Amino acid sequence: MTAAAASPSPLARAARLLRDNPVIALLALLLLLVGVLEILRPGIVNERWIGNTIRFAIPLAMLAACQTLTMLTGGIDLSAGSVATVAAFVAATQAPLIGPEAAMLVALGPALLVGLANGVGVGLCRVHPLIMTLATGLIAVGALQVYQRGVIATGSAVPPLLGWLGTGRSWGVPHALVLFVPFAALLLWAERRTGFGRLLYAVGANERAARLAGVRVWGVHLALYALSGLIAGLAGLLYLGVIRAPSLSLAEPLLLPSVAAAVIGGTSIFGGRGGYAGTIVGALILTVLGTLLTMLQMPEGGRRILFGLIILVVTAAYLRLTDRG
Repeated sequence: MTAAAASPSPLARAARLLRDNPVIALLALLLLLVGVLEILRPGIVNERWIGNTIRFAIPLAMLAACQTLTMLTGGIDLSAGSVATVAAFVAATQAPLIGPEAAMLVALGPALLVGLANGVGVGLCRVHPLIMTLATGLIAVGALQVYQRGVIATGSAVPPLLGWLGTGRSWGVPHALVLFVPFAALLLWAERRTGFGRLLYAVGANERAARLAGVRVWGVHLALYALSGLIAGLAGLLYLGVIRAPSLSLAEPLLLPSVAAAVIGGTSIFGGRGGYAGTIVGALILTVLGTLLTMLQMPEGGRRILFGLIILVVTAAYLRLTDRG
């Protein structure tokens, strides 16, 4: 066999680059979108715009962490948007009654409860994650509507800490980074450097082999979905500080983009491949893309169609590139 014949093809090299370093291509795409924005509206890319972009991308990136972690096992968390909404609404309506600090702690209770229910359903009852999380998300929304009737007369208030995190800045730097930087660093470390993180990849790559190796897969799912619920609750609290107006559908519009951010970031919906670093860049890409679509006056329906197409196209592209030599 000649050296030329043995050398990998350009497509194989691209596949290897995409598989091993997806963040490089994502950063290039992000810079390209920022460049397009600057061309369409010169001067828009400034310190204030960068701060606002980061501020709105962080809640999306946190919610997308739920999708990234569950996708690593071949699952998904369609309850994340509902859980985030419930946590935000409970925190806002309980703040006038029991104080802002206690309200934020209480708000994480329903988030953890939904996460545990998902873990039991997926890990012990063997319900498919899509069905289980969709069902618990609907139940959470229904329970929130019942709860709303009981507190409608008490009013609501955004805890000052959440307002400081959501909208505050110091020297042009969004305060939300105070929460997000440690959160992202911990998640990036945990997914690669801890036993739990390695178990997520192992279960997603081959669940049957993981069982034969002695892994308690049900325990992994239980811990995973409980963690996903807590992360969704935290994302909802932060998003409440960004929007500063609780509603019964506050974080629901972030659900589909959170899935898209994880997929764009290189996390395989079939499990065993991906990571949170790409998801963070994916969230930034979608936030910048949202600014571009707003500038082009694309309606919300068009955006949802676009996000759906992004998921389909990127998933097909990753399958085609990474499954070849």
